[in-house]
Amino acid sequence: MTVVLMWEARAAEGRGAELLEWARARARVLAAEPVRTEILRAPQDRVLVLTWWDARFDADLPELPEPEAGLITRAVHRWRFESVDVA
Repeated sequence: MTVVLMWEARAAEGRGAELLEWARARARVLAAEPVRTEILRAPQDRVLVLTWWDARFDADLPELPEPEAGLITRAVHRWRFESVDVA
């Protein structure tokens, strides 16, 4: 089974580039190596990190931590998905 972990945060005013670099650095040093990692950005200094794992849906998988409070505007959003179709 393929499980995808989603991590999304919105940077504090003027700190979008810093949050993007923070996420890149943390994604490179996870406790285990995912099958795939993708990092995206969006307007309003949002950063999205997706990691793909060959694991059970409820497996204990390493996730990006919460950044320091001054770097983000709100708590990180996290979701777990199961891959059902690839085109």
